[in-house]
Amino acid sequence: MLQITDLTYRLGNRLILDHASAVIPTGARVGLVGRNGAGKTTLFKLLLGELASESGSVSLPRGHRIGAVAQEAPGGPEALIDVVLAADTERTALMAEAETTADPLRRAEIETRLVDIGAHAAPARAASILHGLGFDAEAQARPCSSFSGGWRMRVALAAVLFNEPDLLLLDEPTNYLDLEGTLWLYDYLGRYPYTALVISHDRELLDTAVDHILHLDRGKLALYRGGFTSFDRQRREKMALVAKARVKQEAERKHLQSFVDRFRAKATKAKQAQSRIKRLEKMEPIAAITEEESIPFDLPGPERPLSPPIVAMEGAVAGYDGRVVLDRLNLTLLPDDRIALLGANGNGKSTFAKLLSGRLAPMTGTVTRAARLSVAYFAQHQLDELNPAATALQHIAVLMPQATEAQQRSRTARLGFPAAKADTPVAQLSGGEKARLLMGLAAFGAPHLLILDEPTNHLDIDSRQMLVEAINDYPGAVVLISHDRFLIEACVDRLWLVNNGSVKPYDGDMDDYRRLVLAGDAPATRAAASGSGGEKADRRRNAARTRVALAPLRKRIETLEARMDKLADGIAKIDAALAAPDTFSKNPEKAAELAKMRADAATALAQAEEEWLAASAEIEAAS
Repeated sequence: MLQITDLTYRLGNRLILDHASAVIPTGARVGLVGRNGAGKTTLFKLLLGELASESGSVSLPRGHRIGAVAQEAPGGPEALIDVVLAADTERTALMAEAETTADPLRRAEIETRLVDIGAHAAPARAASILHGLGFDAEAQARPCSSFSGGWRMRVALAAVLFNEPDLLLLDEPTNYLDLEGTLWLYDYLGRYPYTALVISHDRELLDTAVDHILHLDRGKLALYRGGFTSFDRQRREKMALVAKARVKQEAERKHLQSFVDRFRAKATKAKQAQSRIKRLEKMEPIAAITEEESIPFDLPGPERPLSPPIVAMEGAVAGYDGRVVLDRLNLTLLPDDRIALLGANGNGKSTFAKLLSGRLAPMTGTVTRAARLSVAYFAQHQLDELNPAATALQHIAVLMPQATEAQQRSRTARLGFPAAKADTPVAQLSGGEKARLLMGLAAFGAPHLLILDEPTNHLDIDSRQMLVEAINDYPGAVVLISHDRFLIEACVDRLWLVNNGSVKPYDGDMDDYRRLVLAGDAPATRAAASGSGGEKADRRRNAARTRVALAPLRKRIETLEARMDKLADGIAKIDAALAAPDTFSKNPEKAAELAKMRADAATALAQAEEEWLAASAEIEAAS
């Protein structure tokens, strides 16, 4: 059992933890959630002993081992499998001693202990973990130094998972992973036999792999049983109850104060008044539970949709420096498609995104794009392209050179940088704020096609929900690369699999793909052999065709809604003018004209409402 008692920690003048307390049951798998900057990583460092608290304590059962992913990725000449095996220091020491000891009794003790800890099955277990995180048998034998930093962080993650500490601490582990590795990690954490505490903004992980949620908010900790969906419901219910209790307390306080004010000076009521004064003094105010408002993302859509298809590929081949990465691409993209790209890292998802956006020309074959097609491309690595010394306002000013400063500030605020935030240098922004700025800059020109490559890294749960809503409101086409299953399922209706040098529609859904990944089968083989997925693919294709057919009708509904709002505003203004006491006496002709204008506006509003109802019914019937 992990016990956190009255833990207090300050960073400068800022109070990060304020007498925070929590008890984590042994064997619990806990998701640690909270806004960016709430202090989640700080809490981890306090648990690991890397920081000293101002007051309070952390206690664990004697002999419990704590494990966390190393901050520096391994990069030596050792093979990946050897790095992972070396994480079990007891096994490593015993194996080394067994090779050198000449004492038969000691050798027997060592062998007994090796059997107890499952040492001889360790290589197979290490290989299984590495495979789940994306390393095949050949890769496992290669030295760490031959991999990039992101892949080496996966090795560090594999090492701590292999070691199976009594308390496992993971800080945003899916940031290192692709979708396939993330799906595997969901399953692994869901079966972890000891206590685990995971910082994550991945709702799917928090709903499938944990059984408790630890919420860090305003320096306090609160433990909830269940996954994130259950926590969210419980918290909202708690907020509603607290709000009711505050209203009730305020009414009681007002009643008591009223009695005191009326009868304090009267001798016959002085005793009762004093009694109520004491009661008021003892009444602890109920603090309101307030949620910080999430800032929406600004993804403006094109004013006019293009005729389908907006992109068509025929026999296209893509690659670099003469090396083919993707071959035989025959695909079309419709004006409001919602497509997610599946496939392990290294299979060519980013290459395909660049080909689709026009950043990469085909080696052979043709890629035909609609005339006037505008494409916005967002990728996490582009964060480095932001000028660290420039502010958000200055980045926007470059795109609006003819606008006034007020107009520039207004547009910057729409991206989520109001007031002083607009004048903060990029270097001082958080990772989530940089991602928000970069996304806003990419979509600045109201593109027809939005390509998002891992857009949720650095975003907290509330910001991810805002992104889901922005994508769903965006009227153009979206191509999404993400390890966030919740985002994929909430935003897309077609899946394309990038595998074995090609890109093809995937006939299953995300549950099919999860089973496929966990089974360790080749996606291309299983996707082609899937008999049950054909109907799902047909439904997706039909849905895509329906969306295209209904696009003009939806545009008509938007126009009607704008007209109805304008007419309603006009009627309200006329009513206000007619309600003035001297309207008819001062200028009867003007009053009569206003009355006629109101009648005409009311007739037009009724007609627009009828058209809106008819169009809405037509969309409902088609859907």
